[in-house]
Amino acid sequence: MPVADLKFLGRCALPCCRPRPRPAYPERGLKASHIADELPKIAYVRQYGWLEVESLTRNFTAAVIGEGGFSTVYLTRLRGATAPSSSLAAVKVHRSGERLHRAFLQELDVLLRLRHPRIVRLLGFCDDREEGVLVLEYVPNGSLHEKLHSGAGDAAALGWARRMRIAYEVAGAVEYLHDGCGELPIVHGDITTANVLLDGGLDPKLCDFGSARAGFSSAVRSAGPIIGSPGYADPHYLRTGMVSKSTDVYSFGVLLLELITGLPAVGSEEGRVLTADMRPRLREEGRGVAEAVDPRLGGEYDTREAAAMAAVAARCVGEQPSLRPSMAEIRLIMREEVPSSSSAVVAGSNGKAAALRSSLTVF
Repeated sequence: MPVADLKFLGRCALPCCRPRPRPAYPERGLKASHIADELPKIAYVRQYGWLEVESLTRNFTAAVIGEGGFSTVYLTRLRGATAPSSSLAAVKVHRSGERLHRAFLQELDVLLRLRHPRIVRLLGFCDDREEGVLVLEYVPNGSLHEKLHSGAGDAAALGWARRMRIAYEVAGAVEYLHDGCGELPIVHGDITTANVLLDGGLDPKLCDFGSARAGFSSAVRSAGPIIGSPGYADPHYLRTGMVSKSTDVYSFGVLLLELITGLPAVGSEEGRVLTADMRPRLREEGRGVAEAVDPRLGGEYDTREAAAMAAVAARCVGEQPSLRPSMAEIRLIMREEVPSSSSAVVAGSNGKAAALRSSLTVF
């Protein structure tokens, strides 16, 4: 998904409403009736008509805050919101076409399953036409990618402790997708710094579920377009087409390396990939890690935490998916060995993180 599609989304309340009758699309074979059936159970999601979408976007003349090959995102102010500070929302209008509408319905189906404080919240939708529409909370501080790589000095606002907190919270969101939102897991499929938005307190929210895959319990061969972004996509998936939780773990490992080094997943120089650059440095352990840490931090970081996080990142991006840690294991290691990431103390862990760490193989 293009980065421009991802700079949107914030917190707002939305009045619920009863589902309206909606036209069917038998000629396209697209069925969304199950979505309407679920709406009474999801009080915070509203179903909009096309005229309402036109009103929200001022007939598509509202401020554009994101645009790419598949959608345009408009900033809007919701009517009836009780607090002015929470009345902004993002209206993501997909391009028309049967394939894109199917992708929209797939993304909508996933979003309706999710409710987590570190995942961008779905407020409403419209599928009256081929141009499927999502109404999402607006997240005001842009993306993690912008903060780290814009060159505008924004990275200075992200000190070591803040970066570790972001990593821990994103890991929690991904753990929720894998193990906490139903009987079968959801694989996000495109975890990147561009798909992590930052709210007013610089806390992260995971967004963009256009590549998500739901409803399987083990690795499966993915149908449809290739998922993932350059520099983040799991090489095992690219070789085999097999998608599993470890596909997300690999991408999360790349995100960790970005937070540690301050470097983008793919450099401006042709062919430069962060994971390839970091391999020899991480094998050197102490000295290699110290040389790799983002110099913009000015040495203001804990060397032991940096070593622990580099080791976790290395194992996440290992070649063998079966040897990668789970998101739950990653969070446990962070709680025990990276205090900056979380103030939570887990009673009775008894050094489990050290045992998990020693059982994993560096890439």
